[in-house]
Amino acid sequence: MILMALKSKWKRIASLSFVCGSVALAGDQPQWGEKLSRNMVSNETGLVATFDPTSGKNIRWHAALGTQSFASPVVAGGKVLIGTNNDTPRDPTHVLDAGVLMAFNEKDGSLAWQLVCPKLEGDRYYDWPHTGWQSPPSVEGDKVYVVSNRGEVLCLDLNGQSNGNDGPYKDEGKHMSSKGLGEEPVNPTDADILWAFDMVKEVGIWPHDAAHTSILIDGPFLYLNTGNGVDNTHRKIRKPDAPSLIVLEKATGRLLAMDNEKIGDKIFHATWSSPAVGDVNGRRLIFFGGGDGVMYAFEALKDLPPTGDVRKVKKVWSFNCDPDGPKGDIHPYSGNRKVSPSNIMGMPVFVDGRVYVTAGGDFWWGKRQSWLKCIDPSKEGEVTKTAEIWSYPMATHCMATPAVKDGLIYVGDAARMVHCVNATDGKPVWQHKTNGEMWSSPMVADGKVYIGTRKGDFWILAAGRELKVLGQGDLGAPISGTAAAANGTIYISTMKEIWAIGK
Repeated sequence: MILMALKSKWKRIASLSFVCGSVALAGDQPQWGEKLSRNMVSNETGLVATFDPTSGKNIRWHAALGTQSFASPVVAGGKVLIGTNNDTPRDPTHVLDAGVLMAFNEKDGSLAWQLVCPKLEGDRYYDWPHTGWQSPPSVEGDKVYVVSNRGEVLCLDLNGQSNGNDGPYKDEGKHMSSKGLGEEPVNPTDADILWAFDMVKEVGIWPHDAAHTSILIDGPFLYLNTGNGVDNTHRKIRKPDAPSLIVLEKATGRLLAMDNEKIGDKIFHATWSSPAVGDVNGRRLIFFGGGDGVMYAFEALKDLPPTGDVRKVKKVWSFNCDPDGPKGDIHPYSGNRKVSPSNIMGMPVFVDGRVYVTAGGDFWWGKRQSWLKCIDPSKEGEVTKTAEIWSYPMATHCMATPAVKDGLIYVGDAARMVHCVNATDGKPVWQHKTNGEMWSSPMVADGKVYIGTRKGDFWILAAGRELKVLGQGDLGAPISGTAAAANGTIYISTMKEIWAIGK
């Protein structure tokens, strides 16, 4: 078994990252979805098709999280990183209500370090109590790029404080303390912050409920959604002029660019969809799902602007995923389960020259309707009527990012249904009913589809045109995050634990 695991781990040559040249372990999954395309697939092999939490079959290890853990794990450099809350403190010196980013040792699930980040002060809708840390990090080399529950973009040392307090940032103790409570002690199991960019202060966003951002790394640039949203009434955008998409310099956290599309007043709930990148007709584009239910394509930055120069990213096209939904004065529709605008919560995926995205009514406040859309990204301007290749309807809400593999698309919805759809024409291939609604996205790897539900059941289906259930297990708590496949192991986060499933 040890030889098989080593063979699985090292069988592929480590790839060089774009521009910077840092090397990542070949079997790692250092970001939520594939690096640029955001596709929920992995090239991992040797993954298990069955497991049993009761007997311990194929359970490598599992570790306790907090009590509410909505995030998806990522794996890089021997660490498994996952967001949670602080309701079961790992460190008695940090006992406040907070979001927590935990880093576990991949080998045995022991805690390497954590970042405890206090809740935003003031309106509880800024940073909903006990919801924890929801943004999955993106890792490149020994740097971790992540958005905290406070709406801060942070660059962390993957090694934590174990190699000293590096970087120009030295205020970890103040950062971990609530307002007015002084300074927390910095312990060996605390994180090492290298730089920080506060989106609330620097670009004027109004966050809602919880930040959910997966940073996209492209050369020297970080692309990310801001999380701007409604206030506590769910009927007003306090910061309509704040950007929905920003670009930071990877090395320093300097603000380089932002969108200028005035999406603010059209956001129905919040800005939760993270961007993807693709090359179309020789031009690199940023694909972005707005909180207004519109897909946008922007020109990617080509060079670093001079210091002090903040650019506006250039829009190439826009595609309204719900052209029949209400367009003006949208917030009176809040709570209407039959008629409402749409939003986009999952990420767009760029595969084989097409963009795939899910959109529809908001899970908490909108209509029970959603679609999986296929868009031609080669056009320009307002392309709602010209760029749709096909549209696949679903019975209720969908928050997932699709997985595209071998001409098939996999996605789950809140009606407890896993869909397999033909990528060419959007025709259904098969459907599978699970025991619970799905907030997570599917992960396709090693000829298998891995997906969990809010009932706590985790399913392993055969990828392909024939529906076949390979395995299923109850992990005892709701699953909201997407599974990660890395180094011969599947990592699954429930609300209360993280599980390493493998031989």
